[in-house]
Order: sequence, then C-alpha cells, then structure tokens
Amino acid sequence: MKHQNKPWLSSYAPGVPASINFETLCLPDFLERTAREFPEHMALNFMGCTLTFRELKDMVDRFASCLLEFGIQKGESVAIILPNTIQCVAAYQAILKIGAIAVMNNPLYSDKELLHQFTDSGARALITIDLIANRMIDLRPKTDIRQIVVASIGDYLPFPNNLLFPLVAKKKGLAADVKKAEQVYRWKDLISRSRPRSIQAKLSLDDIAQYQYTGGTTGVSKGVELTHGNLAKNVQQLAAWFPNLQRGREVMLGALPLFHVFGLTVAMNYPIFMGWGSVLVPRPQPQQLFEALSKHKPTFLPMVPTMYIGLLSHPKIKELDLSNVTGCFSGSAPLPVDVIKKFEEMTGSVICEGFGMTESSPGTHINPFGKGKTKPGSIGLPISNTECRLVDINDQQTDVAPGESGELIIRGPQVMRGYKDKPEETQQALRDGWLHTGDIATMDEDGYFYIVDRLKDMIISGGYNVYPRDIDEVIYQHPKVLEACTIGVPHSSRGESVKVFVVLKQGQQATAEEIIGFCKDKLAKYKWPEEIEFRETLPKSTVGKILRKDLRSEELARRTA
Repeated sequence: MKHQNKPWLSSYAPGVPASINFETLCLPDFLERTAREFPEHMALNFMGCTLTFRELKDMVDRFASCLLEFGIQKGESVAIILPNTIQCVAAYQAILKIGAIAVMNNPLYSDKELLHQFTDSGARALITIDLIANRMIDLRPKTDIRQIVVASIGDYLPFPNNLLFPLVAKKKGLAADVKKAEQVYRWKDLISRSRPRSIQAKLSLDDIAQYQYTGGTTGVSKGVELTHGNLAKNVQQLAAWFPNLQRGREVMLGALPLFHVFGLTVAMNYPIFMGWGSVLVPRPQPQQLFEALSKHKPTFLPMVPTMYIGLLSHPKIKELDLSNVTGCFSGSAPLPVDVIKKFEEMTGSVICEGFGMTESSPGTHINPFGKGKTKPGSIGLPISNTECRLVDINDQQTDVAPGESGELIIRGPQVMRGYKDKPEETQQALRDGWLHTGDIATMDEDGYFYIVDRLKDMIISGGYNVYPRDIDEVIYQHPKVLEACTIGVPHSSRGESVKVFVVLKQGQQATAEEIIGFCKDKLAKYKWPEEIEFRETLPKSTVGKILRKDLRSEELARRTA
C-alpha cells in the first residue's frame, strides 16, 4: 500500500473533498469578513462578558492604531503573554492586521525561557497580564522591547462582578499592582482613548504571521515560522473536514490555551473564520470546564486528554447535559481508548480524535466526523490536501510495508516555512518538502493512522522495540488508575527495562504487584513493567500533555546522582 494511492480518501466522510480550492485569505481577512456578515453575533464570552464581532473588530482596529503609534512596522515582532482573555484575541488580531509578527508566549514560562524567546524573535513590544507585569518590566532592559501593555482579568467583567473584582482580586491572586515605569500602558486606557483605524497592511500568504516556539524542555526552543498561508489554509482544511457545520451556527469552547498553536488555530482562528462564538476559559480545570459547559452550552468542544480525564473525575459528571453538543474533538496528545469509551458512555457525545504538530499549524489528521467512521485509538485520516508516508526508522527514506511501523512524514500547505535562523535544523526537519515528524506510526487498510510512539520515547529492551503508549493504554484500563506514563530505565543486561509512573483515582489504593499483575495477560512478557512508582501528580505541559521526557530526565538524574 503506497502513499501515492492515498487509501485514506475512500474513508472520507460524505462531503469532504480530497482537494480544496483555497480562498486567498490572510488571517486578518477572516475577522473583516465575519464582522460584515455577522456583526451582532457573539464573538467572545469571557466570564459572562460578551463581545459581538462588530465590537471585537472595533477593539482590534483601536489596538492596531496603538501599535502603529508605538512605531511597530510590518515584519517586526510583538510578544503576547496572556491567558485566554478578550485582550489576547484582540491583540493577536491587531498585530497581524498591521503586518507584524505575533509571538505567543506561555505565562508559566520562566524568565530564562521568556528572555530567549523575546531576544530570538526580536520582539519590539509586549502585551501581558498584570500578574507578571513587574517581572516583565525588570526583564525588558535585556531585550528589544520598548512598550509594555498591561491587561487585567478585571478589564472586562459584567455587573456586578466588575464592582466586586477590585475588592477580592488581589486576595485571590487574580490581580496585582504594577509598578510605575516608562512606556508601560494599561490596555483598557489605550483602547478607550484610541481611534479605530480600519487600515490593513498589504499582506501575502507567504508573509510570516507568527513565530511559535517549540517546547524546548530538553534544549533551546526553536521559533517555528508559520505563514499566513500555513495558518489560513489549515483553518480552511478544518472547515472542509466538518462540512455539516454551518457558518454562524455554533459556539466553541475556548478552553485550549491560545498561546499554543492547537488552541490558536482551533479555538480562535477557526471560529472567527466560521462566524462562531467562543466561550473563553482562562483556567481549564475540571470545575471551570464543568461550569462553562453547564452555563454557556457551547456546541463544539475541542479539548486535550487531561481535560476529558478531569471532567470524568468531576463528581457531577453524570448530571452534565451535552445534548446540544455537535462535536467533541481531542488532540495534542494520545487519548486513551478507555477514556474515550467512558466519556462517550457517560455523556453520549462522540469524541473525534486528531493529530498535529507546531510545525504543521497544527492539524494534519482527524477522524471522520458525522457519517464517517471513527476508530478509537486512531488519529484518523490525513485531511484534505495532505499527503503522508511511513518510512523506515533507520534510513528515513524507504516506505515500509503495510501494517509495519515507520516514521510519519507529512507534506501539505499547512507545513511550516522553517525554523527561525536555524538552517541546519530546518534542513533536518524538511527534506524534499516532507516534514519528518519524529513520530512512529502505522496505517491500516482503510488509511487510518495510529501513532505508536515518539522515536525518542521508544524503549529497546533485550533487542525488542517497546512502545510506551502500548503499556499506558493497558494500565489506563485498570479501574483504580487515573493517569499513567511509561518510560525506559537503564538495565544491566537488557539495555532498558520498563518503569511506569501511576496516579491513582481519589480514595483508591493499589500496590506495584497489583498493577504489574494486571498487565501480564494483556502484554507480551518483554513489555511487562518491572517498576511502578505511585505519584500524586505527573508533570504536564500547559496544554495538559504528560511530559514523558521530564520523567525520564528526573529518573536519569536520580540514578546518576
């Protein structure tokens, strides 16, 4: 089965095209068009405060004027460090509108990580939250940042919360005083006194829209160059994949962090393109998710595995009415099959799992939606205008036989231009137009792809290839287990052996012997865990992905100490 045959096309849901006639639209064009078509439709809901598309466009135009007054030029970078707030959406759209490059930063990053991203991107201005503003003021002299704009969670709250917020915010850690410094401005003040200018820079699809930095946990993070064409076409690929979802009809759950490319594309750019509202959730913990779903009734729910797992553990999950939901979507990390089954049983909602990477804007694979066939455990099919191959892990060139594992490589309009100022890394990742993902996958006879593991995560034990996800999937089936993560640890004779970190459900107790015994009739002997370590929590990224590499680094440091 060769990739040229594109066996996945025969599994597409009715109405999904193999190839899209893309509209020549840059990202700012999305909001311009939607504000004309649906001016009074709800665009954003933040803690009960709603903005229409007309009001959002007005705010974007006002902040665009501010950026121009700051002297920001086309092609210069502007950094954003904000949770999912109205200001985050408006700032991003304004930056792109004037032809500048957005640099989305994680609010939880250390000063060292942020300094690298500020200096590498050459950011000339920064929009941030008052909770970390003083840190950023202190960091500014080491960067090219001139102006700092400070937003607050309390900027846009409805009555009576707007009156109560100043009284309780600081005690609850929701606001902070900002010290006086030159060229430090309050968001709300700037917006109120700025005149909206509907001027848009002349843009092409080849212009860079943003630098999206990779995790960089094991080294220096790289700035992924994503063009307007990459991001705009990926949104159109999403829209084509869900042909039954109409413009102006849905409400998106905006819980995915917008500073992550998954959230940015799926929970911001996509709903703006479609004229859908977004219910912004700045802190997507189980209680906040439950409240957003109960109160605001969003109809399209993109989440990451830990959000689904968290909701399942909520004491009132069986009371949650999701009858209005048209679709549930999962990405960013593998969703255990057992979690899919439990969530669907409890809620009656089908989860559509997909796959992507920062380097691909991010979407490349999604399970069919609607009348198409969803295969739990699969990342789905390559989406329209996306080619995929599975190549030999060793030579990274030869196509593997059907059913065999190989490295997943991808080609499509959503694939990045390259890594900023890193020609060697770019050449390594992009070869003859193909993006080498570093993921090991298989493809079945229907063209559905399955991620086996990361190349870097594979355990070699006694000459056998052991994929951590195989073991994770089994342990997730244990009724007492909430989370699990498998790594390889050094072994004197076999090279590596299997160790699993386990978080038990609240109130549960278990022994290592019990967990290992549970695996024995479900896994080949060479895959059996030799060590089980119980923990209260596991390290996670801001999008909820369990950080296997952090556990591996911790374990190695402990063993070599």
